[in-house]
Amino acid sequence: MFRYIDLFAGPGIYEDGNVSTPIMLARNIAQDSTLRDKVQFVFNDYYLRDELQSNFESEFPRGTFQKGVAFLNRKVGDDDGIYRALERSTMKQDTRGKWWNESPALLFFDPFGYRGMRTDVLARFLKNWGNEIFLFINTKRINPALENEQFEDLMRLWFPTSFDTLKVEVRKLFRVSERLEFILTSLREEFVSMMGDSKVYCCAFRFQEEDSRTTSHYILHITKGWRGYDLCKSVYNKFANEDLVLNGSNTYTFDPKKCANDLSLFGDVNYAAEALKEQLCKEYKGRTVTALELFEGHQRGSKYARDHYMKALRQAVKEGLAAAEYNDGKSHKVSVLIESSCVISFK
Repeated sequence: MFRYIDLFAGPGIYEDGNVSTPIMLARNIAQDSTLRDKVQFVFNDYYLRDELQSNFESEFPRGTFQKGVAFLNRKVGDDDGIYRALERSTMKQDTRGKWWNESPALLFFDPFGYRGMRTDVLARFLKNWGNEIFLFINTKRINPALENEQFEDLMRLWFPTSFDTLKVEVRKLFRVSERLEFILTSLREEFVSMMGDSKVYCCAFRFQEEDSRTTSHYILHITKGWRGYDLCKSVYNKFANEDLVLNGSNTYTFDPKKCANDLSLFGDVNYAAEALKEQLCKEYKGRTVTALELFEGHQRGSKYARDHYMKALRQAVKEGLAAAEYNDGKSHKVSVLIESSCVISFK
């Protein structure tokens, strides 16, 4: 079983007819027989629970999903039961009184502003086996909240170990973009420090405003698993329309003022792949390694996605900086694939 938890689930269908996350996700899962029988949905919305349930069940009658769907109306920020449930996640107590996580859970946390966010609780949720988090951050609200003493208690819940330092340092940054990046980095570091010995991988996707150069939101993915990190970067890269190197934030970015995947933005040059190529040629100079081994080891410490590695390695071969050969006895049309059968020799 796999559990999906959304604490601010929304109405299911907005007034303009567009669907919100619960129905959008359910439509995709309903098409896969394996997922349909394994995923359990937990939707919570203090104000819109009944509307969400009505909209959801009109398209997905009870019984559509074998594990069932829970509709809750708890008030995040005021109901401590929510935080206790998150800490236990999908955990069960055995006969010896010991808690163990019976199945992984994905938490989509979208507080819209800042109320209800408790980083220490989310870190304890993340510690449980198989759990991951997508945190939807409204930076337009958090940035001014740091300057308002009225919201200090709430902001300390976001940054329990670094708030005092953050408040001082962020005032030294005059550009809004720099302040937002510093805030995001500080939040990442909170999770890293709270997770102790557990490795934490964080990857952010940035949304730009339609009518300005301002960032409106981030989606921060937090996981302990490097395969989840790889997958999330690949998805983020698919929808980003700014080059990872050129956008100035080292973050995957979508800007609605530009056309997604418009190659004319950068000509034929992928600057992220170009930068990665130079890095790999320097780090692996004189070494021979499979493309898969290189990728799986190197990507854990970088923001680059799988596609960047493939393009970087192919360009290195094209420029004579490395040689590639396959040992699977098959004929391949491309010089490099991220596979164990593809062997790269750096010069």
